[in-house]
Amino acid sequence: MQTINLKDAKAGFSSLVDDAMKGDFVTITRHGKPVATLVSIEAGEIARKALERKRSGLIAYLQAMPVDLPDRNPSPSRDVVL
Repeated sequence: MQTINLKDAKAGFSSLVDDAMKGDFVTITRHGKPVATLVSIEAGEIARKALERKRSGLIAYLQAMPVDLPDRNPSPSRDVVL
C-alpha cells in the first residue's frame, strides 16, 4: 500500500493509475490525513457490491426460523421467593 500527498499525486497520476491497475492500493492524503484511495476496477467493484448488499433485519431473521419448533410446556412455572 502506497501513501502519497495530493500535490505529488497530481504530478504523477499516470504512474499511480498504473500501480492501481497492478493491484496496489494508493492512499492519497491532504494535509497529512487520508482522503481517498485509488484502486483497480476489480477491487472497486468488489467494494461497491459489498456496500450494496442488503442486510436482513431482526424481523426477517425471525420469519426465516423453522416453524416446527417444539411446543412450550403449558404448566405454570414454579414460585420463586426473592
